Amino acid sequence: MTEHESPAASRAEPPDPPTGPPAGHSAVTPAAGRADSDVPLTGGAAERPAPGREDTAYREETAHAAVPDPREQGASPVRGNGRRRGPDAVSDASGVSGTGDASDASGPAGTGGTGGSTGSGAESTPADATGGGAASGAKGAGAKSPRGKRAGAKRPAAARAQAAAEDRTAAGATSRRRPEDPADPDRNAARGAARRRTSGTVAPDPAPETAAPAPAAAPAPAAATAEDGETAERERRGGDRLRFVGAATRRIARGVDLDETVLGLCRASVPAYSDAILVYLRDPLPVGDERPSSPFVLRLRRSDRIPEAQHPESGLPFVLGPPDAAAEGAAEHTRVQPGGPLAEVLRGVRPVFADADSASAALPELLGAGCTIPDGYRAVLAPLRGRRRVIGAAVFLRRAERPAFEPDDLLVAAQLATHTALGVDKAVLYGREAYIADELQRTMLPDALPQPTGCTLASRYLPAAETARVGGDWYDAIPLPGSRVALVVGDVMGHSMTSAAIMGQLRTTAQTLAGLDLPPQEVLHHLDEQAQRLGSDRMATCLYAVYDPVAHRLLVANAGHPPPVMLHRDGRAEVLRIPAGAPIGVGGVDFEAVELDAPEGATLLLYTDGLVESRVRDVWTGIDFLREKLADTARLTRPGTAPPLEPLCDEVLDILGPGDRDDDIALLAARFDGITPSDVAYWYLDPRAQTAGQARRLARRALARRALARWDLEELSDAVELLVSEVVTNAVRYAERPITLRLLRTDMLRCEVGDDVPQLPRLRQARATDEGGRGLYLVNRIARRWGATRLSTGKVVWFELPLP
Repeated sequence: MTEHESPAASRAEPPDPPTGPPAGHSAVTPAAGRADSDVPLTGGAAERPAPGREDTAYREETAHAAVPDPREQGASPVRGNGRRRGPDAVSDASGVSGTGDASDASGPAGTGGTGGSTGSGAESTPADATGGGAASGAKGAGAKSPRGKRAGAKRPAAARAQAAAEDRTAAGATSRRRPEDPADPDRNAARGAARRRTSGTVAPDPAPETAAPAPAAAPAPAAATAEDGETAERERRGGDRLRFVGAATRRIARGVDLDETVLGLCRASVPAYSDAILVYLRDPLPVGDERPSSPFVLRLRRSDRIPEAQHPESGLPFVLGPPDAAAEGAAEHTRVQPGGPLAEVLRGVRPVFADADSASAALPELLGAGCTIPDGYRAVLAPLRGRRRVIGAAVFLRRAERPAFEPDDLLVAAQLATHTALGVDKAVLYGREAYIADELQRTMLPDALPQPTGCTLASRYLPAAETARVGGDWYDAIPLPGSRVALVVGDVMGHSMTSAAIMGQLRTTAQTLAGLDLPPQEVLHHLDEQAQRLGSDRMATCLYAVYDPVAHRLLVANAGHPPPVMLHRDGRAEVLRIPAGAPIGVGGVDFEAVELDAPEGATLLLYTDGLVESRVRDVWTGIDFLREKLADTARLTRPGTAPPLEPLCDEVLDILGPGDRDDDIALLAARFDGITPSDVAYWYLDPRAQTAGQARRLARRALARRALARWDLEELSDAVELLVSEVVTNAVRYAERPITLRLLRTDMLRCEVGDDVPQLPRLRQARATDEGGRGLYLVNRIARRWGATRLSTGKVVWFELPLP
């Protein structure tokens, strides 16, 4: 051992310099005459080695040769931080913890790495590392240079003993470490860092060649921390606003009509967004493309606020009334002055703060002189703009103790105002469509049923759903000559506006045909032709029945409609057996009429298939159920007494369960009271010149004192004789076949004269020189009502006189 050799170097001779780079190093071409101290490193970055760095690599191999290889002893090899990443990486050969990087440790004797101090023959002095590694002392001094010409200065005996002890400790520690995984260098680096933290010596991990190691994090200044906190708070409030806007717009959009939409805005805004709200809408609201009426008037539609019980100290400037009432103190109607401050704000569309220059005068104009905003209160004025124009405004108020509105709150108000305005537009359009549908359906159906002699009527109509208020179902009752009545019920396929229009045309056609007093089968035949003229796919079902209260007979024809059900006075219910027939619109088919008995006190029920057919039962099952329901209802009344019609209709509709209706329903009920034979007088008269006198004598005889005692009509004798004479005279003048004369006593006295002439008489004003033309004038002046009806065999002229 020479004078300048270290104890570690004396224990093992260094091997010959390797012909290639060590494991984990890049090949470096040495340059002669350059020492390690000639290569500066700044910031601890692993730079590409300059010429003369071969000494560092050789010292690394020499130091490893001096330390026993743990792998030869069956132990896991660990070299300091655990791996080499380039030609500048110097392994911790002496067991001293270090990064393995060649750091610029400048000292008076030279430059050393973190793995050991390298000198030029003098004792090395520890120096501060300016880069990634720090010089830990002169622990590796004495290792020979690559050429074996330089060695470290001799150290004191105590330092040499300490170095030897550390070498033995490192050699023993390596035997207890887990082997490194050459395939996973990152995992090996993590293990090395953990071992360094455990041993108490912390050194930075070697950085890759292409990136500088991250500097140690400096403590954040107080201003940066406060700014980060404000940013997080703003982000939290922004998220809360987004969630509120989403929930509020969903609540507003749920409204279908105008009140629901405005109520949704109020409930969504108070108290989540504001403490009070006032909603003004244009009066009247324009619909669609209609030009708004002038002047521009806003009406307070609704107001809402936090209840006084929750915040008695709020002192809001108005008191709420009922939902449709105005807030006390605020103007109920406001006329927007053209060019005024309120008009300018509404024209701007965007919400503004109440204390802004543009809104400072607009808010008092909107609220009126009797309502002011107290000091400290905050308000936002938001115009409501629909699809085409401004339709109103909303005012949001907050108490003084609540956080003030922020600029971002204007965006929230804009979203609420936009969705509300669009919802109001939608509600107005929906209301117009519903009004049109209701009016169409109402005009298609009779406003009120007639009350013919000898028959009592009742009806019901239910649409398929609230959203589909029109349909193809209809019913009708048409008075006919001779106190008869035609009962009609029909069903056009579908329940849309088109179905309602087709139904209206078929109903009008049926009324016209009934006025001609055609037989039921002929009426259905003409309806079938009319449906074919309307279109090839216009299908409908119809049932047409004519009730004669004098004969107590019923004539029925069917066109593919469900059969009627008759409830007798004794409580027995039966389904009438009539030919089904083909639906209207098929074409090329014949319809058959049947005549049935119509006993006094019986009830006939005509209905559409929506009453008996549903998603849970077919038509015939529903008809049987209806028959049983009628029988059960009849048992609730006294034996031999027919149930009242109106309650009976309600009971029939109860056979439908909740949600059990898929189609609209038309129901027509007729109670057959009839006319007794004792209240009828009937004659046939030949068309002769003497027939008018004969008719007067028959009427006088029928209304004789003994008959009048039974009818109690003595006061009507002269009027009846005069009017009968005039009407019979007109019939005899044109008739070729026998004429008929009939007197009916019901709730009034009715006289009917029939002939075979189809032309109807017309009332005209006779001149003073005319000999005729005054007969109908007398009838019109004396009778309560009169008329003429065309029949298939001619016509009937009738008049009625009230009973005394």
